[in-house]
Amino acid sequence: MKIEKDPYTALYPNPIALITCDDNIITIAWISTACYDPPMLCFAVNHERYSYELIKKSGEFVVNIPKKDMIREIDICGTVSGRDVKKFEKTGLTKVMARKVKAPMIKECPVNIECRVEKIIPLGSHDLFVGRIVSVDVDEDIMDNGEINYKKADPLCYIKGDYRAVGEILETAGFTKR
Repeated sequence: MKIEKDPYTALYPNPIALITCDDNIITIAWISTACYDPPMLCFAVNHERYSYELIKKSGEFVVNIPKKDMIREIDICGTVSGRDVKKFEKTGLTKVMARKVKAPMIKECPVNIECRVEKIIPLGSHDLFVGRIVSVDVDEDIMDNGEINYKKADPLCYIKGDYRAVGEILETAGFTKR
C-alpha cells in the first residue's frame, strides 16, 4: 500500500556539482541535463545566495564535477557563504582559467563544463538557471577510448542530507532491446 504525502522535493539521488562563478564556489545538488541539441544543463539556486547574484550578473559559470574524495571541500562550499569566506582559499582548491568563459575551473575536479546563461526561470524560492554548454574539459586520466570512464571519475550524489557514493553498474540502458 502507498502512503500519500504532501508535495515536497522527493526526487533522488541528485548529482553533486561545484559551480564556479567569478571568485566563488557553490555546491549544487539540484542540477540536471536539460537538452542535448544544443547541449544545455540546468540547476536551481535560491535568490538569497551570493552565487545567484554573481551568475546572474556575469552570465557565465563552470560546472565542476568533483570526485568523492573531495567531500570535505564539497561540504565547505555548500555550508559557508562566499560573501563571508574566500572558498578557494578555505578549501585549498586550485583555480584555473577556463577556455571559453571568464569563470574559473577547479583543477581537482576531473570534469569541468563551461556554460553561458541561456535563460533564468523564476520558480519561487529558487530560480532555474539554464546554461548552454560551450566547452567540456576532461582530465586525460579518466578517459578510455575517447569517453569518460565514470568509475575512474568516482562521482558522488546527494540524497536528503547525505553524500553517497555512486554504486555498481547493473545494466546498460537499452538492454531490453538487445
